[in-house]
Amino acid sequence: MATPQFPDDFKCPISLEIMTDPVILSSGHTFDRSSIQRWIDSGNRICPLTKQTIPQNFTLIPNHALRSLISNYTLCSPQQNPEPQTLVSTLSSKTSSFESKLDSLSQLNRLCKKSPVFRQRVMEYGAVSAVLSCVGSENASLKELALALLLNLSLDDDNKVGLVAEGAIGRVVGALRGGNSSCRAYAATMLTSLAMVEVNKGTIGAYPFAIRTLVSLLRDGKAREKKEAATALYVLCSFPDNKKRVVESGAVPILIEMADSGVERAVEVLGLLAKCWEGREEMGRVDGCVPILVQVLRNGSSRSVVNALSTMNSLCCYDEEVGLDVMRQGGLEICLGLVEDENEKISGNASALIQTLRRYRLRG
Repeated sequence: MATPQFPDDFKCPISLEIMTDPVILSSGHTFDRSSIQRWIDSGNRICPLTKQTIPQNFTLIPNHALRSLISNYTLCSPQQNPEPQTLVSTLSSKTSSFESKLDSLSQLNRLCKKSPVFRQRVMEYGAVSAVLSCVGSENASLKELALALLLNLSLDDDNKVGLVAEGAIGRVVGALRGGNSSCRAYAATMLTSLAMVEVNKGTIGAYPFAIRTLVSLLRDGKAREKKEAATALYVLCSFPDNKKRVVESGAVPILIEMADSGVERAVEVLGLLAKCWEGREEMGRVDGCVPILVQVLRNGSSRSVVNALSTMNSLCCYDEEVGLDVMRQGGLEICLGLVEDENEKISGNASALIQTLRRYRLRG
């Protein structure tokens, strides 16, 4: 069967493979997201083609037009859409070459990303066991493609439960602990996806090293890893028992430091942890916690302000000393200016904190 010839513009300038998620860099050139992200995560701060400096706060802009062109071209090429059973068989066979497994994973990813029907067929053909085996591979390319496929399969809630039942958590946590930067980011995102189903939250939280490894990634990971780890912890912390696990893993000082650096998701996680006794206790022990939260009120995004207000209210209700500290840092004056904010969550949370702080006003 002849291999279809794709236009060169469909290929990523870095990997030279057909792009599945084309994004535009600040230089104006398009790359596949995973390729350019790996380039940047490796410490490169110039465009691979033009050598222009990449801004510090860069944004990868999805190239929807090109993605649509690639998708339409691909779907019109029947030889590019083999039966899922054939791809799964190649992936499962002990005699399949490394290259054929990579190709099968790539094709399964491309098709599973687009079609829930195809995802269901892949699950029914028993692909999960073979994919999990690839996640455990020592080869970074095979591991990364397998994690991406798990992530695509988990787009459907029914599959999330099925993946956990087949042992996905163990393999994903293994990749979280031992993969390269890109694999660790994928693994953290995968835990987030699985945890979107309520029944999986407790299972993930109770799994040995799952939360502890996410917290380690929060502390030591690169920018993308930190972001994905924080998001995973945020989703997991909606399950009560996981809040205590996150606190015991040492997350609070790291999150406060991230909040000081303007990381929105860190403030959201702190807001959840402040709802448990262990979280409030730990925040009270961290020097500079209150000044940092007050600074978020001054300079943070709307979402960060909402969560900082909620966090401070929980802390102030729990500890009079924290309330007095908030007063000394000018928190009451800031809240008085926020009660008229157009954002109802900000104005509501500010009003609630004002009511709590008024009991300390005469002592401040």
